[in-house]
Amino acid sequence: MYNRFGDFMSKKTTKNSEVEKKIIDILNHLKPFLISDGGNVEFIKYEDNIVYISLGGACAECQMLDLTLKDGIEATIMEEIPEVKAVVNISSTEAYYGDIF
Repeated sequence: MYNRFGDFMSKKTTKNSEVEKKIIDILNHLKPFLISDGGNVEFIKYEDNIVYISLGGACAECQMLDLTLKDGIEATIMEEIPEVKAVVNISSTEAYYGDIF
């Protein structure tokens, strides 16, 4: 299976798959609030107890991005899934090109 950037995604362990499903469910619950302000959120991956997301639309350039990320998305995910240590926003460019920039 490949993600939206064309990177091969290996099969996850059952535990990671369950955690990823919970993360995606939480993000899907939060998504309408972001969309109502012109933004969007997309799950990228869950690795080493860190959730990687991509905030897009109006969220990508919003001055409230850090507040939305930490006090909204991260707080909600960490409250529901205690093993998550952080939520990191990865822009589409960073996720695709990695260390080139």
